[in-house]
Amino acid sequence: MRVRKWMKLNPGILITCAALGLWAEMATPVGAAELADRPNVLLILVDDLGYGDLASQGARDMRTPHIDRLAASGMTFTNFYANCPVCSPTRAALLSGRYQDLVGVPGVIRTHPANSWGYLRHDAVLLPVPLAKAGYHTAMVGKWHLGLDAPNLPNDRGFSHFHGFLGDMMDDYYNHRRHGNNYMRKNAETIDPKGHATDLFSQWAVDYLELAARRRDRRPFFLYLAYNAPHTPIQPPADWVQRVLKREPKIDRRRAKLVALIEHMDDGIGKVLKSLETNGQAKNTLVVFTSDNGGQLNAGANNGPLRDGKQSVYEGGLKVPTCVSWPGRIKPGSRSDLMALSMDLFPTVCQVAGAALPGEIEGRSIVPTLLGKSQPPLRDLWFFSRREGGARYAGKTIEAVRRGPWKLLHNSPFAPLELYNLERDPREKIDLAKKNPRVFREMSAALMRQLQRYGAVPWQKPE
Repeated sequence: MRVRKWMKLNPGILITCAALGLWAEMATPVGAAELADRPNVLLILVDDLGYGDLASQGARDMRTPHIDRLAASGMTFTNFYANCPVCSPTRAALLSGRYQDLVGVPGVIRTHPANSWGYLRHDAVLLPVPLAKAGYHTAMVGKWHLGLDAPNLPNDRGFSHFHGFLGDMMDDYYNHRRHGNNYMRKNAETIDPKGHATDLFSQWAVDYLELAARRRDRRPFFLYLAYNAPHTPIQPPADWVQRVLKREPKIDRRRAKLVALIEHMDDGIGKVLKSLETNGQAKNTLVVFTSDNGGQLNAGANNGPLRDGKQSVYEGGLKVPTCVSWPGRIKPGSRSDLMALSMDLFPTVCQVAGAALPGEIEGRSIVPTLLGKSQPPLRDLWFFSRREGGARYAGKTIEAVRRGPWKLLHNSPFAPLELYNLERDPREKIDLAKKNPRVFREMSAALMRQLQRYGAVPWQKPE
């Protein structure tokens, strides 16, 4: 990407050094008029939302007016995929623009080292870094899940402001602990707030937007808002469950709780979007909404017609509801079947913000599609992978590769590879591995080459 004149460093640049001096975040002062021309960016990532778990995605038992309105105001992607069927790897891919294994996060980062399957590489450049260099103020609210200590904390990795939860999941939405540990932080300060986590994250995002509106330097902002809902435990406020049960008397109780948790989150997102309007920021803000993986079936999730769900490399674990809104630039009510991945949001946001890409990334911008222009496929081969422990995985990986309509996958390290033609068989019912040996050989060879590439990257915390 060509670096524009306003990207040049000003002598009065403010440099905030990261932990261990591994790299620095640089906020570049530029002219007020130039800053005003660039949009704010609000990136909303939700946790374990099923492909069919929005009213606008066909859920008849669901009321999600705010997310649905956001989708109607911009472009809905019908063929958007998470990089991984679980949390940490997708977050690493989204924030780095790279396949997660190449930045050291092939699996879930957890509290206990014996069951933690990733360590974010020190040289992975995360999205807030190039945005800060381009003059953006960078902030994160919500679930981090990419490290529990320095140098892998949000402030270490480029966010000027962090207000949220460091860990993987909360054992309780109200006491905010994981294995007895308090991972709630406001920057470096350990905090112990009261209230439902969804309400807290929504309010903290509103607080940040109000502060951004009052800020005198007029820098545009990048706010990464990462909810932990609707991840387990399925723990919505009681009054939200009651309104679902009253409206849907025949609904299964387990499903009712998940519906209530999603609707409660939608209400919080509505408050954040309302704050953009109240503060006069909405007309100049790009808003992205997506999920880190598919819905968890045993929690009551609805992945529409797709096979399986979270943890699986079948379509239900990978395909996620996604929409992008940008007033005056993206046509309201538009839809796209362009296939894209979580990591493609990195170069997309950089292009919109006028930020230079940091070097080698696998992500590809979808800006042409957002602006209504035709765009060729982003890549020929699409890779998905996950490393995990326990008896089901034993520290090994599951993976998939997509080429055109063909998808080769390994959903268990102890089972044979399977081959599907998604054009003819979108529900992945007919394994064609034996009937199409040439396609099987070609795709398995491509997958092995990619796994060899991953194998060169360490993913465990240095001793």
